[in-house]
Amino acid sequence: MSSIATEPGLSDIEATMQARLEAQRVDFIREGVVTAAVRIDRLERGIGALVKYADKVAEAVHADFSCRPREITLITDIGASIAAMKHAKKHLRKWMKAERRPTIFPLNLLGGRSRIEYQPLGVVGIISPWNFPVSMVFAPMAGALAAGNRVMIKPSEFTPATSEVLAELVKDAYDPKEAVLFTGGPEVGQAFTNLPLDHLLFTGATSVARHIMAAAARNLVPVTLELGGKSPVIISRTADLEKTMSRIMMGKTMNAGQICLAPDYLLVPEEKLHDVIATAQKVVANMYPRLLDNAQYTSVVNQRHYQRLTGYLAEAEERGVKTIAINPAGEDFSQQQGTYKIPPTLIPEPPEDLKVLQEEIFGPLLPIRTYREFSECIDYINSKPRALAVYYFGADDAEQTMAETRTISGGMCINDVVMHVAQEDLPFGGVGPSGMGSYHGIEGFRTFSHAKSIYRQTRVDFGKLSGLLPPYGKATESSIRMQVKK
Repeated sequence: MSSIATEPGLSDIEATMQARLEAQRVDFIREGVVTAAVRIDRLERGIGALVKYADKVAEAVHADFSCRPREITLITDIGASIAAMKHAKKHLRKWMKAERRPTIFPLNLLGGRSRIEYQPLGVVGIISPWNFPVSMVFAPMAGALAAGNRVMIKPSEFTPATSEVLAELVKDAYDPKEAVLFTGGPEVGQAFTNLPLDHLLFTGATSVARHIMAAAARNLVPVTLELGGKSPVIISRTADLEKTMSRIMMGKTMNAGQICLAPDYLLVPEEKLHDVIATAQKVVANMYPRLLDNAQYTSVVNQRHYQRLTGYLAEAEERGVKTIAINPAGEDFSQQQGTYKIPPTLIPEPPEDLKVLQEEIFGPLLPIRTYREFSECIDYINSKPRALAVYYFGADDAEQTMAETRTISGGMCINDVVMHVAQEDLPFGGVGPSGMGSYHGIEGFRTFSHAKSIYRQTRVDFGKLSGLLPPYGKATESSIRMQVKK
């Protein structure tokens, strides 16, 4: 059978998915213990397929975005996927080892032993987004396969060409009983969320996550939600502006800001506002002397998101808010042919009720707020929903400690943005509205595993010795006295 489910009708979609799920689950149970050798083989096949299809994937992603640099796809999608799988392959034998836990006195002295065994869950579902359509499949898939699971995948309908190549890649590398991918639109996605999977990971918008979680709840499917939100950047008075703005604008212009971890707004000292703006213009011009006719500057993915972003700018202009488009070559973005490019645009001091400060931007727009006292930054961040990341730039240890300890976010970078997601040994995930659960490295392995508690009883008749065995008497009272005391 093909690894792709087309859209002949909702009932057919559901029937196909249910059949594939059942086939994976039956084969998983038949397999029994999933050895390290089998898990490594599955990871190696994934790595080989990613290398084999790298150029084809890059072409497909470029077509879906109308303009996306080959280099970005090979680094952030293909390279990041291979890195995750190689990391899992290298460490999974250690991750699989039973974990000894202390046993209570006096059972420990009498030979009782406690341990945790990490078992695969069964079938893991992955719903991936369009912004990094490959790595958002294979990074979590690395943890799922390392944990010994089977995998079912639903990629975004916004990147159809990439999804077709991924379907071919998955079919080439895996038996459908190991991994299977379904293409299609919202109907396919809805049917996918209705499956009684053993775990479901969703990466996408918080608004969609509410529906995903509600659907999963009907089958009591545990979920990991990788969402977004507005990730703030604090620029200290002690920051090196040249280095700071270079790193911030790299994170904001990469993939045209279509990154869940992209800087969403800046908090800068009020007296440095003009310096920040001037430095941002300078570093962007160095990276992109031209934008519209530059194949290295990514387009917004489609007209829907282009209109959403330009709508934010239109609202600002209607309110008399100054916007600063960084357009080094003075190109006319109203005359685009087949792309949806937007120049990096700074929005200094926007009113609090503008959508650009209320909604996740997911594009190359960057609001800038100012502060007088550093504590204002902490108060402002804490007045907002918890972000996926908080970024601090500076050399003040007290400020850095305050940013680390008095804000709560999924992750954090000091003197950089986004780069914590590239660290395979750091868990990646959100908190509150920015997500639930995490993966990467050993955390990914454990997310997709069941930690089974196992206690081996001593040979001594402990029930009789401890007085737990009726009829209760002196031994029982002695046990009570030992336990019920200060």
